[in-house]
Amino acid sequence: MFYYDNPLVDSIINLALNEDIGSGDITTVSTIPVDKSATGKFIAKEEMVICGIDLADHIFKKFDSSVIFTPHFKDGNALQKGDVIAEVEGNARTLLVCERTVLNFMQHLSGIASKTAKAVKSVEGTKAKITDTRKTTPGVRALEKYAIRVGGGTNHRFNLASGVLIKDNHIAVSGGIKKAVENARKMIPHTLKIEVEVETIEQLMEALEAKADIIMLDNMPNDLMSECVKIASGRAIIEASGNMGEKDLREVAATGVDIISIGALTHSVKAADISLKFKIS
Repeated sequence: MFYYDNPLVDSIINLALNEDIGSGDITTVSTIPVDKSATGKFIAKEEMVICGIDLADHIFKKFDSSVIFTPHFKDGNALQKGDVIAEVEGNARTLLVCERTVLNFMQHLSGIASKTAKAVKSVEGTKAKITDTRKTTPGVRALEKYAIRVGGGTNHRFNLASGVLIKDNHIAVSGGIKKAVENARKMIPHTLKIEVEVETIEQLMEALEAKADIIMLDNMPNDLMSECVKIASGRAIIEASGNMGEKDLREVAATGVDIISIGALTHSVKAADISLKFKIS
């Protein structure tokens, strides 16, 4: 279960509801009597790994605490087409007002979880872990990274404050990998790790000599990554990155890398197909 008392998540939900409702749902208010009740079923229209069930419950009850939400599955469950994900019962106006916001979140997060699950399965039996990036939808990163975990993946740093990642532009401005790592170590606490992005074997050697904790192999062909893994020989965690969503992940994992980071898990994911069908009582 996700902890929806997180202030950041709560602000995301508030923003989404305010954005969609505006000054009021004119259609619902003008067509549905205030005292009408209704029931609805969330239905999976395709195979998927579901994510956002607890979130849906939270959104309905945030708007109206009397809503009864009955889930039939948990986040992370694999669903088949036609499965009834959950049922909801309450004031018809409330359900209709919240419908689009709830579905938007569930479909988007389930799409991420489903795509992540496929990536994780493709490297099953290897030591490689699938992780996300910061290429997330602005404002909803906390939920998207949760969906990655639901799909069986792991999270890269959450934001710029949660880890040191020295990339090409940092290297260029600071005067080289060694200098950048030295400067970082002088400032950060011992609890933070330092990751360095490299594009060549020469840069790899420099990062190893600087004792970087993690080395990101950026846009390297598989044979070069294999060579880098052998050179590193366990002295640093090795991450493969760069258009990984377009590559054969099994082949990438076979190079011996520890981590495969995939921006496409969040920045270009297709929403899962979920419908909500109401029955007015």
